[in-house]
Amino acid sequence: MQVLTVNVGHPRPNPWKSLAATGIDKRPVEGPVAVSAPGPKGTGAVGLAGDRVYDMRHHGGTDQAVYAYAREDLDGWERELTRELRNGAFGENLTTVGIDVNAALIGERWRIGRDVVLEVSCARIPCSTFQGWLDRAGWLKRFTQEARPGAYLRVIEPGDIRAGDPITVVHRPDHEVTVALDFRALTTRPELLPRLLPAADALPEETVARIHERMAPGPGHEEDQAPED
Repeated sequence: MQVLTVNVGHPRPNPWKSLAATGIDKRPVEGPVAVSAPGPKGTGAVGLAGDRVYDMRHHGGTDQAVYAYAREDLDGWERELTRELRNGAFGENLTTVGIDVNAALIGERWRIGRDVVLEVSCARIPCSTFQGWLDRAGWLKRFTQEARPGAYLRVIEPGDIRAGDPITVVHRPDHEVTVALDFRALTTRPELLPRLLPAADALPEETVARIHERMAPGPGHEEDQAPED
């Protein structure tokens, strides 16, 4: 299990949202990259030095400091989409190999290299920028159906990371709430929402609030969908 590449965003215009720019165009970089906790959402800060987000309402901050996606999953999408997907193509900061990111548990901790410890916080919910970036009709629906969203992580111990760093799982919580389950419950399978509660302490506070809101009795809750970020 290791980091295949560390990817940092290159700002580019965002015609898919009412924003001046997007950081979804992430590309591999050489050498060490400093990783630190970015603080609360709303500033554009993320965990990797030299990177940032521009949709500050929905992205960045402590619980979305680092985004990881597996090379194995990118390879699967390459076959389906019949196009090359370079490392970083899904906007991920870490392209991994040898670890099933979607089977990771919420609250699971990874040591990366010598210094850095990251904690799995939540699944990535796809957005209109992702749809536009991939430039494929029906992409959000297809991505959601597949439930291979990749994982956001928060920074527990800062330090430097680089391509080739080993990933070691140093803690697995005593529950069964995976990234894939989190994603399905918040998108296509709301009946699974109660199954997320054992991981409430490790989920973002806004996600827990959303779970309780959608589980509350009342008209229309059964038709709710996770908001597009």
